[in-house]
Amino acid sequence: MSKPVVAIVGRPNVGKSTLFNRLAGIRISIVEDTPGVTRDRIYAESDWLDKKFTVIDTGGLDASSEEFIPAQIREQAQIAIDSADVIVFVTDVKTGVTESDKEIAELLRRSKKPVVVAVNKVDVLAKDSAAYEFYELGLTPVVAISSGQALGLGDLLDEVCALFPKDNQNDNDNDAIKVAVIGKPNVGKSSLINKILGESRVIVSPVPGTTRDAIDSPFEKDGQKFIFIDTAGMRRKSKVKENIEKYSVIRAVTAVERSDVSIIIINAEEGITDQDAKIAGIAHESGKAAIIAVNKWDAIEKDGKTMKKFDKDIEQNLKYMSYAPKIYISALTGQRVSNIFNTVISVNENSARRIQTGLLNDVLTDALASYPPPAEKGRQLKIFYMTQVSVKPPTFVIFVNDEELLHFSYLRYLENKIREAFGFVGTPLRFMTRGRKD
Repeated sequence: MSKPVVAIVGRPNVGKSTLFNRLAGIRISIVEDTPGVTRDRIYAESDWLDKKFTVIDTGGLDASSEEFIPAQIREQAQIAIDSADVIVFVTDVKTGVTESDKEIAELLRRSKKPVVVAVNKVDVLAKDSAAYEFYELGLTPVVAISSGQALGLGDLLDEVCALFPKDNQNDNDNDAIKVAVIGKPNVGKSSLINKILGESRVIVSPVPGTTRDAIDSPFEKDGQKFIFIDTAGMRRKSKVKENIEKYSVIRAVTAVERSDVSIIIINAEEGITDQDAKIAGIAHESGKAAIIAVNKWDAIEKDGKTMKKFDKDIEQNLKYMSYAPKIYISALTGQRVSNIFNTVISVNENSARRIQTGLLNDVLTDALASYPPPAEKGRQLKIFYMTQVSVKPPTFVIFVNDEELLHFSYLRYLENKIREAFGFVGTPLRFMTRGRKD
């Protein structure tokens, strides 16, 4: 089952990023008094009482801003709202209920998503009565907190976790491979899904407000069931281009979390951008199997070296995903689209693959003999054995005499040896170390 998604929404300067940092446990978001500060990372993993979830910081929604008209604000907010299982609506006790608060509350009511109103900056919780004003927004529960002072957060999380869906997967979906199609806006995600489905089930000219359920497309081929998860749904407008790019990350986070395999779409005409690398990193960090699909390949003028050059660009910009197979496609013409199915099945199987401990340690023994671990600060690393402890992604525990002596470069060497022996094409591998005495 995928982790629930919690979106933090509200006006600028109400303390959303401070709350986000508290829930994330580390200072990820930039906290600054200037409204509209952009952040490099707007999502993180969190947990409360053994319940794990993904938390998203959505940035400020300000109806009074001259830069964004209310329609554009709703467009941006709708992405976070549609993607979330639970919404935390952050308000400010010091300013009271504002017109912007009322407008956001109306958006949230229409979404029919569970909402918890967090009345922030209540620095003395004995003054809970100060939060009563916010019941007029028509949303409950209402919880008084101080994200800056870390007060009331336990009560807030109790309310949030109580609203998590009991089971967000259908029984009929258990044997289907869930495939997230992710990438920047307008790289051809919806076009690819339409080509696969053979019908215009997904709107190709993206329209805001597409709900999570509406963008899941079941498909069956040769007896294998698939569910394709589209992440489009926004119009491109010059004034909100930066925010569209940022919110494409939100769509990718929520889609990848629900998937078994991620197809990362790259526009061949634009080449690989920083945003492509950021979105690809979401699949990698989530431990999901991945395929890199270079779309619009039909529009590229080619010579005998064009594909090799693009391969090299991918390797340079996505070094951490060297395991991901690459497919050069055209969603418009259907070029090589049929190859996607077998590739999805293959990388999904690799992600779920288990290696017997005996075979794994045969490879480890050969690797140690070929290239013994170097000494570190006069001390010699000893590796006793290795075992696989889980799948999706395949995860291994290495038992050593001292965890600090295992340098990341030697760990990479061991990973390469495991891949040479067992393949694992299309899936990241995870390693943990455990220290023990001889």
